[in-house]
Amino acid sequence: MATKSTKQKTIKKFQRNEKDTGSTAVQVAVLTEKINMLTKHLNEHKKDNDSRMGLLKMISQRRSLLSYMERKENEQYKKLIASLGLRK
Repeated sequence: MATKSTKQKTIKKFQRNEKDTGSTAVQVAVLTEKINMLTKHLNEHKKDNDSRMGLLKMISQRRSLLSYMERKENEQYKKLIASLGLRK
């Protein structure tokens, strides 16, 4: 799991203002951080199927948030994809 300091750094990087912790961009960035950590874990523990299911749920949630963002805030969506290094 992502550490508290890592999560705070990610939130600071993608927030729109000082109190923004729940905007779509922040949620996608935090989910991406968790997904990356869990992917590393699953590379070492190949038979951990419960964690694999959690990973798939996180990926699905991120995809939904990205679809919403693409419809509502297209320019910010493009910037977010580029900064996180995600494929379209």
